[in-house]
Amino acid sequence: MCQPDHPSQYPALKYFLYLYKNNNELQACCQKLDKAKTPEELTLIYTQALPLIEKNMWQKEINDSELKYYQQLFHEMESFISHNEDKLRHQFIVAIPVADRPQHLNTCLLSLLNLCKAYNYGGFKEGKYRKIRALIADDSKHEKNRIKHREIAQKYSKKGLEVIYSGQSEQKKIAEKYHLNDILKRATSDSFHHKGASTTRNITYLKLREISENNEKTLFYFIDSDQEFQIKPQPSKSDKNLYSINYLYYLNQIFSLESIVMLTGKVVGDPPVSPSVMTANFLDDILNFITRISEVKPEQNCLFHRGNKCKHGDASYHDMADLFGFKISAESQQYNCPLQGEHNHIQCFSDLSTKLSQFFDGAHPTRKSYYEYKNALLSIAPARTVYTGNYIFNRQGLKYFIPFSNLKLRMAGPTLGRIIKADIGDQFVSSNLPMLHTRTVKSTGQSEFRPGIKHLNSHKDKKIDLSIEFGRQFFGDVMLFSIEELSMRGYPREHIKPEVISDIVSNTIKTMLEKYNIKHNEIMVKINTLKSLLNNQKSWWNQTSDMKPEKKLFITFINNIEYNFGREARAYAFINSAEERSAYQQKISSAIATYNADMKIWQEIIR
Repeated sequence: MCQPDHPSQYPALKYFLYLYKNNNELQACCQKLDKAKTPEELTLIYTQALPLIEKNMWQKEINDSELKYYQQLFHEMESFISHNEDKLRHQFIVAIPVADRPQHLNTCLLSLLNLCKAYNYGGFKEGKYRKIRALIADDSKHEKNRIKHREIAQKYSKKGLEVIYSGQSEQKKIAEKYHLNDILKRATSDSFHHKGASTTRNITYLKLREISENNEKTLFYFIDSDQEFQIKPQPSKSDKNLYSINYLYYLNQIFSLESIVMLTGKVVGDPPVSPSVMTANFLDDILNFITRISEVKPEQNCLFHRGNKCKHGDASYHDMADLFGFKISAESQQYNCPLQGEHNHIQCFSDLSTKLSQFFDGAHPTRKSYYEYKNALLSIAPARTVYTGNYIFNRQGLKYFIPFSNLKLRMAGPTLGRIIKADIGDQFVSSNLPMLHTRTVKSTGQSEFRPGIKHLNSHKDKKIDLSIEFGRQFFGDVMLFSIEELSMRGYPREHIKPEVISDIVSNTIKTMLEKYNIKHNEIMVKINTLKSLLNNQKSWWNQTSDMKPEKKLFITFINNIEYNFGREARAYAFINSAEERSAYQQKISSAIATYNADMKIWQEIIR
């Protein structure tokens, strides 16, 4: 048996072999360890032991000691790999498009640096991590934020994480060099900011092609600036986020062992979708909360700590999850109070009231997603959606630019995913490698910048306008499901007549409009119900003036819901306008019809 009292060699591995001494498979690794002599043999033992150790670790809440030893396993393994397999492993360039988000960007890069320190992928030599670089693609409008982004890049480069800064003058030169009007959206001559995430990603593809120097062992890893290399486990006493996944190790393994071109992960924490398609279910949950908390004593110890567990794969946060093959639950979900220590319902009510406005920036206080363990290699499955905040590809994947970026619609990732799936099938996969998604920053409780959402803070009622994002969401859904229908007919490999494309887009608009309007009617009923419950004079928060600030926050939330989703909402007037629908039908149909021509030009460039 491997004893922990002889820790001079392989201390982390021996710790787990002793900790799980009753596991027969791990004890077989122990016996091999005693006989191993070469770096290759030792690396193989670690590779075999890792999934067994993980499986045992995740059967209960992971403690700090176990996580520390787990991370140390990879440090030990790196020392063996450096003797033999180092040249065979992939390098990573982590691409981060960012627009006016210095706080988000700093947190994102800090998490990448912490990941490097925790697992030491590729080793640290001559003052930097050898196989990891980051690329910031800046799309900021404000000069002060561009300056901050450059300073952040320099700060992390000095810490050993090489960060390349790609500013707008460089991006503009790339765009002008290739003259790709539909792929690289043209901006005015005096500005090249807020081009949109899709256009910025496409320009970044060309930059990545240059700096990768035709190295076939390079993987391009696109993430969003409001994400971190951590996971959020199911709520527990500590409610910590964890550096418990060695993303780079597993991605290297996956792309080394499988004939994969592109892989997508998902997110945990805040949902990856717009509040435009989360409002009905959030109102259900708030109605449930108000009803239940009105029935308990305000000074009673808080009972809201048994919330539903939401996995990262069930899309329960989406009002129309059925469109994506998920079953919609008729049940509301309980608010899971995050307050620690002894507290009462007054404090719970107060805490939730401060989070309500975050919903308009994409947070969902009642339906966060949590990590559920499954080994990354064993979880590989065919994919059809690209999560544009968490996808990885090799040089072959550079051919798949983000389509239709000049329209600036939402759902670009799912749309791209359908096209990739139709083209390469099982070479496009997903794996259980989610990243932590945090829509807001602590300093303001808002997102630093979110296109299509306007915070009218000067307004006395603190209005938040979602109408632009709502329109992009609706017509993004139209684009997605038009592409899905066309892909069933062989698109993009098969030529589809323009009139057929136009008919499909027209029919999709009608279908989506009906679904959106049905949901609109449901929301209006829920708004009135929530008003009635909140204003019920028998409820304990209406019995004391002490609760006025909290009630005001609820009222502000309701007013903003009504402003964006009520009877007079601009967003619904926009999508119900025959003129607007006709204009978008033409734009979408034309973009779909010219995609193959754009792809041909793009492939010539990236050769």
